[in-house]
Amino acid sequence: MPTPPVAERRQHASTHHGITRQDPYHWLRADNWQEVMQDPSTLPADIRSYIEAENAYFAEAFETAHETLVDKIYREIRGRIKEDESGIPSADGPWAYNSRMEEGKQYPILVRTPRDGGDEQVLLDCNVEAGEDYFGFGGGDHDPSHRLLAWSADRQGSEFYTLNIRDLATGEDTGEIIEDVAGGGVWSADSSAIYYSEYDDNHRPFRVRRHVLGTPQADDEIVYEEKDPGFFVGVDETLSRNYIVIDAHDHQTSEFWLIDTRTGGAPKLVSPRLVDREYDVEDRDGVFYILTNADGAEDFKIVTVAADNPAADNWIDLVPHRPGVLILDIILLSQHLIRLERSEGLPRIVVRNLDDGEEWTVKFDEEAYALGMSAGFEFDTTTIRFTYSSPTTPSRTYDLDLVTRERTLLKEQVVPSGHNPDDYETRRIFATARDGERVPVTLLYRKGLELDGKAPALLYGYGAYGHALTAGFSVSKLSLVDRGFVHATAHIRGGMDKGYAWYKNGRREHKTNTFTDFIAAAETLIELGYTSKQRIVAEGGSAGGLLMGAVTNMRPDLWAGVIAEVPFVDVLDTMLDETLPLTPPEWPEWGNPIADKAAYDRIAGYAPYEQVAARDYPPIFALAGLTDPRVTYWEPAKWVAKLRATKTDGNALYLKTHMGAGHGGASGRFDQLKETGLSYAFALSCVGLA
Repeated sequence: MPTPPVAERRQHASTHHGITRQDPYHWLRADNWQEVMQDPSTLPADIRSYIEAENAYFAEAFETAHETLVDKIYREIRGRIKEDESGIPSADGPWAYNSRMEEGKQYPILVRTPRDGGDEQVLLDCNVEAGEDYFGFGGGDHDPSHRLLAWSADRQGSEFYTLNIRDLATGEDTGEIIEDVAGGGVWSADSSAIYYSEYDDNHRPFRVRRHVLGTPQADDEIVYEEKDPGFFVGVDETLSRNYIVIDAHDHQTSEFWLIDTRTGGAPKLVSPRLVDREYDVEDRDGVFYILTNADGAEDFKIVTVAADNPAADNWIDLVPHRPGVLILDIILLSQHLIRLERSEGLPRIVVRNLDDGEEWTVKFDEEAYALGMSAGFEFDTTTIRFTYSSPTTPSRTYDLDLVTRERTLLKEQVVPSGHNPDDYETRRIFATARDGERVPVTLLYRKGLELDGKAPALLYGYGAYGHALTAGFSVSKLSLVDRGFVHATAHIRGGMDKGYAWYKNGRREHKTNTFTDFIAAAETLIELGYTSKQRIVAEGGSAGGLLMGAVTNMRPDLWAGVIAEVPFVDVLDTMLDETLPLTPPEWPEWGNPIADKAAYDRIAGYAPYEQVAARDYPPIFALAGLTDPRVTYWEPAKWVAKLRATKTDGNALYLKTHMGAGHGGASGRFDQLKETGLSYAFALSCVGLA
């Protein structure tokens, strides 16, 4: 076996609240990290040497030995994907816009056809634009006149986008570009200008500018600038296209500013920010429809207010708050209000006629399923689109007629290699948390599984930011399930799977509930005979990677292995460094250890990097991205270095860092499948099946 690299230990001490910490691997944080984000070649040589040594060790110790299995899994998953896949056209004025994938191609092709039928026009082929390196497509938006396309791409994985303008008559870019955009842009009503957000020096979107076509970017007018480093800024438009929307927010507070597209001028405030109050705005006939948690509406409510006097004192409840029924999203059309809500972990769509207030519901009967909805481009319509899937049922896309209530099946996901839903079982079970709460767990396994504890299991979790894990169909999971795995998704606290309170009880002072809920889910799988101790592979990414690090420290005996993708494991150091992109905006989620000693102590008590100790650990596979602005590359690098120097076992410990990619890993759809193949091969090896 090859010898794993050993990171050099260098003296580094820091003191907060009278507590001095030693961190011998602090040197792995590049002082020029902002520069590295945009140009990976500037990474200091000593850091590069260590990271490349870890990559070489992983390649020699695992990747090469399992190359055949990885390729087999990759081909299995790819075989379940219809490569020449087309989306469903969405009408806007004289055109119907769509995107499609071609066989063998990694990226989408944007197209349109005349609304009433005719020849397809290719607007943008991302495969041509991508080249051979990383290509993060930021989206393409046609202008109101249908003459121009604004499209953006990130070439490093750092989420700095370049926005390009394409002339749709010629099919060529005009040469006019907007550099370092935080995503895409929003067109003005007359197609003469684009609104976009930009980053500050610490990679935080903090300002909105207006770019007038044909003028230098240096002359772009500042429309809005955020002074609080804890707030991120985005720009969008209402579905009616009456307003440009500027959104300033952190994880628990929001504030909206609107520009009337008919009159222009400076943005006008809807309602000033209040701590812990969130709201979102749409408009219809001079009235704002606002989704908000104001006035104690923990699971959100919908209010209305006159657009010319939108202060919160004037808000009137339209859909009152109902505890335990979380309103996730709304679509406002000219005649209907549609809301997506979740109760007891299951979603449903509720349609409201705005003329008479009558409501009706779209729901399904499976034990666990995923439901989503979209509005398209047009406001004056009586149709919305929704998707349905479950762990056993491939995705189905419907048009829903809001007048007749009829569903029209437009598309059903095709699995070219074959898929019989009757071969599989979906279950929703509940684990009892340490405080008595019932934690939902969604299961997928082959029908006929004997509950004798012999099956291996993969337990997936996230548990942060209110993000709920849906119970949808996945072609990837089948490669494990068909090899005898039980695939389990733990809907733990920190997400909003059971409402907003479920989120609140998994953040800040309640953060450890996230970890103990996940452990309870594992123990329940064992108790019910689905698997057994040290037959469970745990998987999570980003904040779910924090979960992986925490439960590995807390209960290393439970796991056969741990997969930690871009893991947020150095929580304390990151929350103490207010220069990093996400630190001030993250304080509402984790607490501010700079200002609050209680927060410092609390985070230090669970932060995976801080809690590494001389004990036996299960096999661990960590993945990172060098240009990741969300979970910086040095977090998993430091964690692996400390684990390797401290742990007492001889189990596998691997770190793979993408040297030209960010938070999402590889950009191409097939390259992403290869990464899944690697993770699944590792999972299989942990339970003796590889």
